[in-house]
Amino acid sequence: MFGRAPKKSDNTKYYEILGVSQSASADELKKAYKKAAIINHPDKGGDPEKFKELAQAYEVLSDPDKRELYDQYGEDALKEGMGGGGGSHNPFDIFESFFGGGAFGAGGSSRGRRQKQGEDVVHTLKVSLEDLYNATSKKLSLSRNVLCPKCKGKGSKSGASGRCYGCKGTGMKISTRQIGPGMIQQMQHVCPECRGTGEVISEKDKCTQCKGNKVTQEKKVLEVHVEKGMQHGQKIVFQGEADEAPDTITGDIVFMLQQKEHPKFKRKYDDLYVEHTLSLTEALCGFQFALTHLDGRQLLIKSNPGEIIKPGQSKAINDEGMPHHGRPFMKGRLYIHFNVEFPDSGVFSPDQCRSLETVLPPRPSSHFSEMELDECEETTLLDVNIEEEMRRKQQQQQQEAYDEDDEPSMPRVQCAQQ
Repeated sequence: MFGRAPKKSDNTKYYEILGVSQSASADELKKAYKKAAIINHPDKGGDPEKFKELAQAYEVLSDPDKRELYDQYGEDALKEGMGGGGGSHNPFDIFESFFGGGAFGAGGSSRGRRQKQGEDVVHTLKVSLEDLYNATSKKLSLSRNVLCPKCKGKGSKSGASGRCYGCKGTGMKISTRQIGPGMIQQMQHVCPECRGTGEVISEKDKCTQCKGNKVTQEKKVLEVHVEKGMQHGQKIVFQGEADEAPDTITGDIVFMLQQKEHPKFKRKYDDLYVEHTLSLTEALCGFQFALTHLDGRQLLIKSNPGEIIKPGQSKAINDEGMPHHGRPFMKGRLYIHFNVEFPDSGVFSPDQCRSLETVLPPRPSSHFSEMELDECEETTLLDVNIEEEMRRKQQQQQQEAYDEDDEPSMPRVQCAQQ
């Protein structure tokens, strides 16, 4: 009338696996599991099957409802689904709930490597000074590894993988060789069977899409926004967009700005520098010219009435430098360095020179008597390129030093005393 009662089966196996009595308390179950799990952990050379049995036993007995069902009807009742099933959790999850993911260091199981940080991928992005002044967006197509969508990064059809027996799940192998009498050298290298993963997948069970590699190639277009006022060497980061890998936190894609040299403007922090050459007439009598800025605007640059510009002199214009990054409405200064181009010799006739003297400041006074002039020696000024002269002198000194080293040393002769 009320249905058939479940068939009673073995209800002592889980207690025997943990090595406790059937009346063990929750604390006694915890202590027994922790002690046995550490000994039997695969990464410490333990038995993987025993490790799974410990996890299954503790999962059932630590749950009051499942334990009551197990005590009454045994393991078969759990398998029939009356208590939601037994041993459904990953054994490494239960272990990590006690000890954390890094219990045995980075060289542990795949569970222990879950939180490994993936490497960042750094790309250089060349930008012009106009890009940094006006802001720009650049679309870049990149290829990256992503977890296989078919097997969700497991690499197998079933979603399971076996521990590599070649390296016992560590991903590394140690080989020894004798390098001399009584001397042995140990070398550690990546396991060739599992390629350092610590896991192996059978050929029949390999995912048909990724062929057991767990990742596939994906092309992705990233739009990089270069903001006003950004600096050379500044980084633009796309978090979590680097190559994906199982049990790994995906790294970032980093674009490092590299400013190309500008033919006219130079940048120092938030200021701009430009050089302009004036003729002698412009420097003495005034000038006016248009300067094309980085955003295409024409700036009218002119001198004040009666102002004279000296060679090497600089002028500044406020708020015409680079925008401040994050505050683009604020700008630095624009500095203009002036060069003055003098006319060539022979351009002015003697009469023109005398005319110029009437408007230019008078020459420094230098009164020499006829007798003083007669005592002075005449000289001739020659046109020289001083840089070329210094280079020639340096080469000459190097050649002389080389010649001295090549000369054979003369033997010293000691005079005999008479």
